[in-house]
Amino acid sequence: MLIPFSMKNCFQLLSNCKVPAAGFKNTVKSGFILQSISNDVYQNLAVEDWIHDHVNLEDKAILFFWRNSPSVVIGRHQNPWQECNLNLMREEGIKLARRKSGGGTVYHDMGNINLTFFTTKNKYDRMQNLKLVVRALNAVQPQLDVQATKRFDLLLDGQFKISGTASKIGRTTAYHHCTLLCSTDRTFLSSLLRSPYQGIKSNATASIPSLVKNLLEKDPTLTCEVLMNAIAAEYAAYHQIDNHINLINPTDETLFPGINSKAKELQTWEWIYGKTPKFSVNTSFHALYEQSPLEIKVFIDIKNGKIEICNIEAPDHWLPLEICDKLNSSLIGSKFCPTEATMLTNILLRTCPQDHELHSKWNILCEKIKGIM
Repeated sequence: MLIPFSMKNCFQLLSNCKVPAAGFKNTVKSGFILQSISNDVYQNLAVEDWIHDHVNLEDKAILFFWRNSPSVVIGRHQNPWQECNLNLMREEGIKLARRKSGGGTVYHDMGNINLTFFTTKNKYDRMQNLKLVVRALNAVQPQLDVQATKRFDLLLDGQFKISGTASKIGRTTAYHHCTLLCSTDRTFLSSLLRSPYQGIKSNATASIPSLVKNLLEKDPTLTCEVLMNAIAAEYAAYHQIDNHINLINPTDETLFPGINSKAKELQTWEWIYGKTPKFSVNTSFHALYEQSPLEIKVFIDIKNGKIEICNIEAPDHWLPLEICDKLNSSLIGSKFCPTEATMLTNILLRTCPQDHELHSKWNILCEKIKGIM
């Protein structure tokens, strides 16, 4: 059953709410089931952070359902250039988000259910949560062969990954979140989570590719709504609470004071790209000159998402050395992103002689450089 999330429920959640002890004790339940009415990845990630930071979970556990419009979500310690096809994402208008938990990169769309289990640190138990999901799936379709693995994934038929896990453990609270592939666009998932970039050297956490499958492909009755209702029922039975899915609006400051600032922070370039662990790019590409290929070498060091060392080498009979030196020096200190590179290279181009052939070579070089960003 879906019901709006009321202010009364909100006050039950808040850790610092000023409610008389007796009244609070009488209204507190041992758990809540929430579902976001938003499909915005930043807003939904902000709900996770808000609950983690502000809710006293000592006497209750919370399950949070959320789904997003097409987006790619990387782990806290990952490198987006290493994990996904950023050029394709920009072309298709796909959002990129960095979450506060660790783990690997996932593709979200309306066919991929996200579940977040909130508990105290002492009661944090990923395997218990996954077994609950398995029980729910088997309650709906007893013939399903779904097993939790030692890596806290869920496998269908012993080989297809339908769920991956990540978590954040704080001083007193923790959350475990996982996905559940229901009817996601697997073609898009495969294209977006395949990095085309060559020559990246990084110590960032790397995702482990897996075969995936949708539950809807196994059984067409297993829709997102059916699956969420089944998991909610199993969660309610396990925690002995009412089987109510409370609908929440993640932008409502009366329910979640300060939450919009959290969502804005998650959208910043400094968080999404700037938190990438230090890495380098050592690659080369070719350009045609008088029908012959020329090799252009590129070495770039990136720290906090900004270019720290830049060494682009092109044959000086094709492009004058001083032009390459100007490009190298202008890029140092700039963001490793095509938008900023375009602005800088356009400014630099105005300082070059009005030579059509030189400008043509310059544009070829700049497009190649932006292609690796």
